[in-house]
Amino acid sequence: MADYMPEPYRIKMVEPLKVTTREERESSIREAHYNLFGLRSDDVFIDMLTDSGTGAMSDRQWAGMMLGDESYAGSRSYYRLMEVCHDLFGWQYFQPVHQGRAAEKVLFPNLLKPGQISISNMHFDTTTGHVMLCGAQAVDCVVPEALDTAAYHPFKGNMDNSRLVELIEQYGRDRVGMIVITVTCNSAGGQPVSLANMQETASIARRYDIPLVIDAARFAENAFFIKEREQGQGDRSIREIVRDMFSQADAFTMSAKKDAIVNMGGIVAVREDEQLIEGIRRIVVPNEGFLSYGGLAGRDLEALAIGLEEGVEESFLRSYTGQTRYLTERLTNIGVPCQQPAGGHAVFIDARKILPHVPFDRFPAHSFCVEVYREAGIRGCDVGSFILDPDPVTGKQPQALMEFARYCIPRRTYTQAHLDYVASSMSRVMEKAGAIRGFRVVRQAKILRHFTAELEPYA
Repeated sequence: MADYMPEPYRIKMVEPLKVTTREERESSIREAHYNLFGLRSDDVFIDMLTDSGTGAMSDRQWAGMMLGDESYAGSRSYYRLMEVCHDLFGWQYFQPVHQGRAAEKVLFPNLLKPGQISISNMHFDTTTGHVMLCGAQAVDCVVPEALDTAAYHPFKGNMDNSRLVELIEQYGRDRVGMIVITVTCNSAGGQPVSLANMQETASIARRYDIPLVIDAARFAENAFFIKEREQGQGDRSIREIVRDMFSQADAFTMSAKKDAIVNMGGIVAVREDEQLIEGIRRIVVPNEGFLSYGGLAGRDLEALAIGLEEGVEESFLRSYTGQTRYLTERLTNIGVPCQQPAGGHAVFIDARKILPHVPFDRFPAHSFCVEVYREAGIRGCDVGSFILDPDPVTGKQPQALMEFARYCIPRRTYTQAHLDYVASSMSRVMEKAGAIRGFRVVRQAKILRHFTAELEPYA
């Protein structure tokens, strides 16, 4: 059984959790129209829906919030954040925004026109949504190894660069508005991208003169995996690897609610393109607020600056990724099929293997997550076909490459005992998997439907 280092922190404050009965959970999920996003947090025992904004801030971050400068313009907390960003990434321009999708909202319209294509190793749901809002199309280009959950490959998040060239040639350089590298690659199972692969992708982007964007929500975890798994990188610091990663790109978006360990915040950054910087500034002011706060309070800017520094500490990254590895191995040992090897922020369970009798348009991953909630009050979410919006032209349900039930581990939040409870609960669900029948959607939005859709079970 996997072991991981003791957490490099100690508990200073606790938040009580509510233990519910099976009857209460049945009522709660029914009232939520069988959408796990619709549950009240008070009705969830262990919340693994997301790692976004759900981590525990440190004493330094909470102390820093008391020093936050709430000036509307020119806040010293803004300049503190700029100093940290310049030191960590080395780029020219950093713009705070309120979260990651806001970063996409202000960047993408500057790069994408209607009818264009965005190519990524794998776009996440909000990224696809903002590509579509620009009138463009998202095309995924991850390496084939990512699709075999049982096979070991150290960098299943890699871009399939041979296919990337084929896609650019197929669509034509002018139709490809941007190339996006998601690090780590969430939709592939939290899998990292190697530095060598990023360098090759960057070379292709420069050859065709296409902007290269990094989705940097989990950049620190990716840097840790490069250090741990990539030949020749083991003796380098996380900060050195981060600098090399970001030297490959032209712009990045970041949900700071992940690796910067804050409850709210994001960044959009540009390496050196003055025209792109001006385009971002024009969108930020009417949508996010003045440039030096970007939709955030001064105390949030202060916490974000500290969180960026703490998020790249190797001891923290080793412990945090160790939690994911521990739970993945526990589940694997009791017969729950997971994406191998363990990724950075979540366990990704192969629901297609657990529920082969549930077709993709009845959402096997979502169905598994609902049953785990009923069984034990644990909330996860679908990263499979349910997360994909129907085709805007035909209305047909697309089939995901993988039917993942994702269980995120919030940073500095849960203990080994919580993870053991998750494993034992899922073991019980596996015993009655044959009785799970799936769900149909009865109400949905046109874009990013999974957040608010209403479902009903098949009899």
